[in-house]
Amino acid sequence: MNATLRVNEALLIANHAFQPFQCVAWAPDTNGELSLSVVDRTSTRIGHARIPNSTYTNRREWMTLIEEVRAELSHSGHALQPWQRPR
Repeated sequence: MNATLRVNEALLIANHAFQPFQCVAWAPDTNGELSLSVVDRTSTRIGHARIPNSTYTNRREWMTLIEEVRAELSHSGHALQPWQRPR
């Protein structure tokens, strides 16, 4: 199923996906893009993206993006907790 996500749902999923790190998000801008950063415990930004509305509202695309970013962070040496796509 490819249900539409609200921004709050998308952010909740991201918060769980990047543990033990924290996600910091800025509200969608006038173009509908969401700014999202992943920061470590020292508040150092270890990842950042501007995400179009068409991605963060589309469950399948959002999950795929999260998995790609998790892989990039892991490849960069950041240890993430295990995570599974929510159903």
